Amino acid sequence: MNATLHHSDRAETSFGCRLPALLAIFALLIGRSALAEEPPPNVVVFMVDDLGWQDVSYPFGPEVTEFNRRYHTPNLERLARGGTVFTDAYSASPVCTPTRTAFLTGSHPARTGITYWTLHADRDTSTSHPRLVNPPWRLQGLAEGDVTLPALFQKAGYRTVHVGKAHFGAIGTSGADPTRLGFETNIAGHGPGGPGSFYGIHDFGAKKRRGQQGPSVWDVPGLQRHHGRDVYLTEVLADETVNEIRKSREDPRPFFVHFAPYAVHAPIMPNHRYLHRYEDLPPREAAYATMIETMDAALGRIIETLEELDLTDDTVVVFASDNGGLSAHARGGTPHVHNAPLRSGKGSAYEGGVRVPLVIAGPSRLGLHGDERRVPTPVSVMDLFPTLLDLAAIEVPTEHAPAVDGRSLLGLLQPDDVQNAQPVRGLGWHMPHQWGAKGPGIEPFTSYRRGNWKLLYFHDGPRVELYDLQSDLGETTNLARRHPDVLRDLLIELDQWIHRTGADLSLDLVSNRPITTPAEFASRLPE
Repeated sequence: MNATLHHSDRAETSFGCRLPALLAIFALLIGRSALAEEPPPNVVVFMVDDLGWQDVSYPFGPEVTEFNRRYHTPNLERLARGGTVFTDAYSASPVCTPTRTAFLTGSHPARTGITYWTLHADRDTSTSHPRLVNPPWRLQGLAEGDVTLPALFQKAGYRTVHVGKAHFGAIGTSGADPTRLGFETNIAGHGPGGPGSFYGIHDFGAKKRRGQQGPSVWDVPGLQRHHGRDVYLTEVLADETVNEIRKSREDPRPFFVHFAPYAVHAPIMPNHRYLHRYEDLPPREAAYATMIETMDAALGRIIETLEELDLTDDTVVVFASDNGGLSAHARGGTPHVHNAPLRSGKGSAYEGGVRVPLVIAGPSRLGLHGDERRVPTPVSVMDLFPTLLDLAAIEVPTEHAPAVDGRSLLGLLQPDDVQNAQPVRGLGWHMPHQWGAKGPGIEPFTSYRRGNWKLLYFHDGPRVELYDLQSDLGETTNLARRHPDVLRDLLIELDQWIHRTGADLSLDLVSNRPITTPAEFASRLPE
């Protein structure tokens, strides 16, 4: 990678060089025109919590791994065989709220200011760092009036439903209530991001799980009829989702359903109906495996319901996760290796913290693939915002603010091989916060991927690391010293990305001034 190549990516001066891109744009415009003439599709988004890239039996990587063999997710395998699999898909952040709000708005967390997970509107959830202070950020999360995906679908005549984890806004704010963000129906969604318990016998509450009495902010709301029953939260939420889909028999409107099971977020609690499959695993890992299988069974119920109601040919189904898999606290065995070959996990700048499963399946009438297709193009969960709007032929309002950073994946989903005419783009991540756990890459950072190169800019120092993901997916060999030209170019690109998105860097604890910028760091590199 060098500066000349970067400039040629940004601008082509001859018509011959621009022709493939123009043809790609023309093909997309034709596709959108055709979509506008079709009946609007239903949309089901299945957004799993803390599910890692390796936490499934379907291999998103080039090889079947120990973890792929450990877990049982036959319904995801089935969905993948009938859809488009994005092998290099990413969350917008290594923690939940920033990714979930980026999905809802299409805007990067750095741009919205929602750079960390929310809970209380007047209290920062960041852990203190010995040398850095995180910059001001949007503690309250989203708010009523923000332009959101469900609001746009609702305006277009859709019935919009949220089931499960929300975590879009802090407790007591408008963003904590999905019905104030564009969802017509909200079941079990509120401000906090984790469930008190997965068991109905605990009333899905934190204190009852510990043998105590009284309410807790973590108690899952709206499921009182299941209190005291021997039921599992993921299965209850699947029941609710299926019931909402069945309402389409009486309601002629197309539906947009966002099903976000609290699984597989902590607390790690087994579903006993599946434990017999995992007797060879340590208890904590066996419990985790049952949570994954329960989640997959919920996906299967949704797929079967769509088939039963003859809605498969009218529905787009998306399967995604909000960040990498948990691999620090709460898991069994050696920490930070549960996403191998990826390094580290949730909360980390490394691939284990941000690379996630992503599958999109839908009807052929929308031009989507009916057979398994693996796409290695790096994409982001925030790309779902413009993608789903494109598939439903819904326009993004010109007054949308902040800007949409997501890019429509329509060209990657349709049979024509137009994606090769699209220039490679850079993907950035920004979390100027210290997460609660400790481990590799779990510290304030800003990072950037272009092509196979990935730059990590750790705010403490600052320090830089450079990896070639094509040859070193596990990020084991820092190439910053071996490739100074690549390092310099990516530092400059990262600095430009920071300015475009309005990302605020961490502050030095002593001086209370922002840390050295990537451009300043690049200027100090030896020639």
